[in-house]
Amino acid sequence: MVKVAVVLSGCGYLDGSEIHESVLTLLALDRAGAVVTCLAPDVAQSSVIDHVNKEPANEKRNVLVESARIARGKIADVARAKAADFDAVVLPGGYGAAKNLCNFAVKGAAAEVEPAVARFLREAFHAKKPIGAWCIAPATVAAALRDEKAGLKLTIGSDPATASALQAMGAKHVTCPVDEARTDDVHRIVSTPAYMCDARIAEVAAGIDIAVAALLKMAR
Repeated sequence: MVKVAVVLSGCGYLDGSEIHESVLTLLALDRAGAVVTCLAPDVAQSSVIDHVNKEPANEKRNVLVESARIARGKIADVARAKAADFDAVVLPGGYGAAKNLCNFAVKGAAAEVEPAVARFLREAFHAKKPIGAWCIAPATVAAALRDEKAGLKLTIGSDPATASALQAMGAKHVTCPVDEARTDDVHRIVSTPAYMCDARIAEVAAGIDIAVAALLKMAR
């Protein structure tokens, strides 16, 4: 069976992992018979957002602890994980991917990636393990692999500003509707826009299902 690492960034689309995207990913992987391990960095969230009023909350939260909500407690510190133990890696979206896994939300094309996450993604890339990234998570992948100068093909849908930032990091952005995915067969990367688009959950699910199927095909 294919072993897949799902790297989470908290819980909640405004300051962590997008819950729909994360659950749809876990469901698609499980239906395909993959063995899933959820990972997250054991670091403080960059911010905490009240998801009712969408304003900053005066709280402190931990990314690993919050991610455990989605993983039903079955989660490990990405700093202790080795890409060699997995056949593929997936990063669901949500602003946590751009705030906690890296600081793209603040620094844009100059983004830096959380060290343990960067190390894990580089290990996977060098070992030719397929990497999937949904929604804004391609920014994390592009930043982590910037120094590889590989010209990764990625999509975040069609948002011009974000696409431009990805290209400034050396990636090649390709447009994509929400219910499809794009693959970079050379570098073994799969991406889909998910909630980067104003979409219904069924449309997001369609894109994630296609992306997961492509990722697993690469991994087998």
